[in-house]
Amino acid sequence: MRELPAGPDAVVLDFSADESPSAAVLDATVALRDAVDRGELPEVTDLVPSAHTLLVQARPGRGVDELGVRRALRRRRPGIDRGAGSADEIVIPVRYDGEDLADVADALDISPDEVIGLHCRTRWRVQFMGFAPGFGYLVADDPTPHPFDAVGRRAEARTRVPQGAVAIAAGYSAVYPKESPGGWQLLGRTDVRLWDETADPPALFATGRIVRFVDAGTGSRG
Repeated sequence: MRELPAGPDAVVLDFSADESPSAAVLDATVALRDAVDRGELPEVTDLVPSAHTLLVQARPGRGVDELGVRRALRRRRPGIDRGAGSADEIVIPVRYDGEDLADVADALDISPDEVIGLHCRTRWRVQFMGFAPGFGYLVADDPTPHPFDAVGRRAEARTRVPQGAVAIAAGYSAVYPKESPGGWQLLGRTDVRLWDETADPPALFATGRIVRFVDAGTGSRG
């Protein structure tokens, strides 16, 4: 891990050299969030994870207690909370009738039903939020290589992806919270609402939460 200054009141923790950067970012985010909740890092106002980095933001003029951050990180456990019970999981029913399901199956040299089974068997965790309100980037909770790592984005992005579309790209899975452009491979769709401005919090997903997808059936598959 490298520590990179980001102005007088923030630091970026760079895990790109780790064996599994996404898992390292998740573990660090959980460890620092717990430290903030315990009052050990009172100056920290925000933690902003991304694919390989974690931004630690402090109150203006306070600066980040880098020694405190290191102490909290030393207590982190690889795969923290990976044994969390089903009560902590968000379950997303999916109708697997996506436009790219057959192409993904061809790319992996397996059947569409096997793609669906793989997507449903995977225990996903929200690594970070971004792109659009309520959009969570989900990674496999097991840090070992995943078959979906080999499935990239579409060669041409769509100008319109419907709300509730369930997709994968480059080892990530996601659900589009609103209609928007997008270049991910569409596996199916869900009616679960991921973003509700009237709710508290408005986003269903949050960094660190576990997500499971279940096959709700499709008209073509009975």
